[in-house]
Amino acid sequence: MFKPSGIVIPVVTPVDENGNFAEESYKKLLQYFIDNGIKGVFPFGTSGEFYAFDNGFYRHVLEVTVQYAKGKMDIYAGANHITPNGAIELAKIAEECNVDALSVLTPLFVSQTQKELTKYYEKVAANTSLPIVIYNNKPKTNVTVEPATIKELAKIENIIAVKDSTGDMTNAEEYLRLTRDNPNFCVLMGRDTLIFAGLMYGAAGAITSCGNIAPRIAVDIYENFKAGKYSEALEAQFKLSELRLASNMGTFPIVIKEGLNMIGLNVGSCMEPIGPLNEDQRAKLREVLKNIGLLK
Repeated sequence: MFKPSGIVIPVVTPVDENGNFAEESYKKLLQYFIDNGIKGVFPFGTSGEFYAFDNGFYRHVLEVTVQYAKGKMDIYAGANHITPNGAIELAKIAEECNVDALSVLTPLFVSQTQKELTKYYEKVAANTSLPIVIYNNKPKTNVTVEPATIKELAKIENIIAVKDSTGDMTNAEEYLRLTRDNPNFCVLMGRDTLIFAGLMYGAAGAITSCGNIAPRIAVDIYENFKAGKYSEALEAQFKLSELRLASNMGTFPIVIKEGLNMIGLNVGSCMEPIGPLNEDQRAKLREVLKNIGLLK
């Protein structure tokens, strides 16, 4: 069974001024990740504005990703929908595109009970052959998968991991504590400020939005940690944290896209209704990028 590890990037979706997929820009971005030691790429997460695109667009981006990056990086695909049947439809497309794994977000808008969440993930898992990473992003969805629920879902053969984007280290610790005897399940950190802390607790890696802009810094956290160079890993964490805090400006993921544009990787703007940063925010972002060594 596929086993997640290392640094994974929830890649932004480059578009032109008309909102069409900017394929060549996307390939340059994938190569930027490959060149900087990224272990996996994850189209159609929150950074990828999954909510903005139809299934035909979804299929095309996954096909391009697999064609360009298969064998060079692990390929995850977001399969996010309010209903399990909608998630299963996306999972089928992802299967046909030959990705390595799925990331399945908790349903949006509906405030489910833990029992309802369990049934949701059980149904999706039963209807795909792909490994599943449960994606818990309570700050965005107002829905959480509690640690006790994760412990039970981790017993399902093709549910292999959880991405914790809650920003709550106690929650991540409980995921790790309650599943530590399950060798087929792991925890991935989803809050960029907590990668080093998660690794100290035993997380397998991280899915990091700021890694779009700063992949080498993110990889330095992981690789230095694995090499026992904890001071160097922590220093890299502090750099990435400065960028992550800057991403609170504007509406996410506009800082990620504008930051990429600033360092010369043209990915366009966010899809409406998300607007651009103002000039004060851009000045602050440039200063952060200079501080962490990505702009002169």
